[in-house]
Amino acid sequence: MYAFVDRPVENLCNSGRFLLWAMRGWVAAAERGQCPPRRLRRGFAAVDAAGALPDFHVAMALLGSDATQTLWLAPMPCRQVSEHEAILLGLWRDFSLEGASTTARATLALLAEEESVGPIANAMRAAVGQLVAAGFDMSALAAGTVKHQES
Repeated sequence: MYAFVDRPVENLCNSGRFLLWAMRGWVAAAERGQCPPRRLRRGFAAVDAAGALPDFHVAMALLGSDATQTLWLAPMPCRQVSEHEAILLGLWRDFSLEGASTTARATLALLAEEESVGPIANAMRAAVGQLVAAGFDMSALAAGTVKHQES
């Protein structure tokens, strides 16, 4: 998390910027009453990661509905990574690292209701697998209700 928080978005590698775009885009679509997968479909397809979208959507939807506190994501044009975005980027990274899923699940247990930790972890792990298969470098992302934070 500390590798990401309050850092400029341009300090993220392409994989990190894509995930941040996807998380912010998911929230923006949900807030407008739009279908997040439909709104994100072309972006995921453009980077050959369409297979990750269903699991990404499940993870975000569960975080949005079952978080123990509201997770605030910055609006799309914000140039800094917010605290909650940093936590989520850290989780995505951790699910890609060998042996780090225990740490990631412990972090999720602080964010989400107990019965949702397993399903969120499974969805994140599956999405990460698809992203890695599409060529994303998930291990190096930095070179409830989910809502946008007012800037």
